[in-house]
Amino acid sequence: MVRILRPVLAVALAALPAAGAAQRLPVAATGAYRNLFREIGRTDSEIDAKVNGAIHDFFFGDSTIRNYDTLGADEAYILDSGNGDVRSEGMSYGMMLAVQADLRPQFDRLWNFARRRMRNPAGDLAGYFAWEANPDGTIRDHGPAPDGEQYFAMALFFAWKRWGDTTYRAAADDILDHMLHQDRWAERASGVGPMFDPATRLVVFVPRGPGAGFTDPSYHLPAFYELFARWAARDNDAWREIARASRAFLRTAAARGTGLFPDYARFDGAPTAPWGGGHDQFRADAWRVIQNVAVDRYWWGGEAAAVEEANRLQAFFARQGLATYGNMYTLDGRQLEPPHSPGLVAMNAVASLIATGPQRLDFVRELWYVQPTRGRWRYYDGCLYLFGLLHLSGRYRMIGLEPER
Repeated sequence: MVRILRPVLAVALAALPAAGAAQRLPVAATGAYRNLFREIGRTDSEIDAKVNGAIHDFFFGDSTIRNYDTLGADEAYILDSGNGDVRSEGMSYGMMLAVQADLRPQFDRLWNFARRRMRNPAGDLAGYFAWEANPDGTIRDHGPAPDGEQYFAMALFFAWKRWGDTTYRAAADDILDHMLHQDRWAERASGVGPMFDPATRLVVFVPRGPGAGFTDPSYHLPAFYELFARWAARDNDAWREIARASRAFLRTAAARGTGLFPDYARFDGAPTAPWGGGHDQFRADAWRVIQNVAVDRYWWGGEAAAVEEANRLQAFFARQGLATYGNMYTLDGRQLEPPHSPGLVAMNAVASLIATGPQRLDFVRELWYVQPTRGRWRYYDGCLYLFGLLHLSGRYRMIGLEPER
């Protein structure tokens, strides 16, 4: 079906890059966020209805699509509906989505649950968040996962900037202290360490045991590290160094022919699967990596190679069929699972913030028309789907950052 784009006034184009060109100046320099849904001809009222409806569904919708549930008088959690548990990943994502949507009561309820029930109070893991809990807050696994900590800290900094409460900033700084200096709380013999490898400065898969010897590419968030370097009370130079190391890693971890990333990788970028499970291939964790690459380039300038990576990845998925590609692949491009997942559709569309390929706006259209997941598997798809809508509508922002002209 051919869809005719509506005319767009020249004044609306003034803040946008020329057609076919990457963003000339990063958002940090201009303060201007693109709205790619306008670029495919959607009106502001249509875009507002789409995005606001998705926010409502995520936090307040019926039980087939909602991911947010309250507990007691002042707590809430994000349920991994596929597994019946609560994860630090999902809690931190929920807080990020809440602060971006200016939903302070929902943000505070999620933070209350996370800090009261999921943060280890003592021992070698003190200050780290348990990655998995039950909906009543009892812990299933006390071990931490760095993606949760990183999103918690970034969401709290944004909350400080948005709502002016310095207790959010203090909480974010405390999380960062543990991420970089857990050896101050953990006994040397425990095997528990910081969340960044001291030699390479790269985020680890988990900060203890064998899991500290490799990484998960989707945990690399150089766009966040740049803000940590500006806003953290301490270790600012360390965060700049970590951002540089993470960008260099992401440049090496993608497969050359397809642009696909593995779920897990060694610190040199080579795919790995220490415990099997196919995590040396492109699976669900790896869906998120292109978002991290694209947002870093879009916000900060990042790696020039990011544009090439966005083009290569989108070209691969375009060859698979824009409306039909599967959700898991070998790194050389053999499909492993066929479902066309809205979460992956959203992440591939975020690449269009920096992509210059001829089909970049087709990925935006695919996100616009794809139907969000309902039912058991709504959690992960739902989080990434909403991230995608916010990014492409210009509503996912570095809250409180003044343009660095």
